[in-house]
Amino acid sequence: MSAHIRWGLQRLLMARNKALFRLPDRSQTSVLGFRGPPRQAGAGTTYFSARNLSIQTQDTPNPRSLKFLPGKPVLGSGTLDFPSPSSAGSSSLARDLFEIEGVKSVFFGPDFITVTKTDEEVEWTDIKRHVLDAISKFFESGDPITTGAVHHESSLSEDDDDIVAMIKELLDTRIRPTVQEDGGDVIFKGFENGTVKLKLVGSCTGCPSSTVTLKNGIQNMLQFYIPEVDNVEQVEDKVDEINAKVFAEVERKLQK
Repeated sequence: MSAHIRWGLQRLLMARNKALFRLPDRSQTSVLGFRGPPRQAGAGTTYFSARNLSIQTQDTPNPRSLKFLPGKPVLGSGTLDFPSPSSAGSSSLARDLFEIEGVKSVFFGPDFITVTKTDEEVEWTDIKRHVLDAISKFFESGDPITTGAVHHESSLSEDDDDIVAMIKELLDTRIRPTVQEDGGDVIFKGFENGTVKLKLVGSCTGCPSSTVTLKNGIQNMLQFYIPEVDNVEQVEDKVDEINAKVFAEVERKLQK
């Protein structure tokens, strides 16, 4: 059985290298095991008309994160994470959003913006109003969304061995589209001694269900298709670890 699945994945990779196609199979999302029942149309969705822009807001599995859909492309493709104000130098919109009291992090997707607040005690009411205004003003300005590098969905490289290529293919076609629907993303950071190293960003950062997402969802799927995968581990970049420590220290001082 595993040999047949491996053969199928290898054929998929060969076809992708030739045609550069993507085939997100949404019917397989139940295999992940980290999503609840499928959302009903409009569930958790609110529509706002800010200036001349109609913006949707959607709840995410993370109570601290809210997804904003301006009804037009944000990045168009790929994702970009701003975990702190100091990381927002490449985007005027991200900088404006960090100016709003209560905003902890900002995340751009192909057609959405995820805003995460500092604490569950902070009410969304005021934050939401200011975020809607900032997004509307930005799209009216015509400024570029970012001048920095974007993490594109296709992470395949000619230097990847067969196992790494299959891991990336599963992430790109089966897992990332589902995670992005919830306002986040998962980024491949390496494969070593049977352990797949992944970075969760956007609404996935600090989400109460992120461990379930990682172990019961992503790990189960990768192990099902690729026997060489023993474990999935969440990692952070060094700069993210430093930013998290600085932010925690600031919060501690403010609470005194």
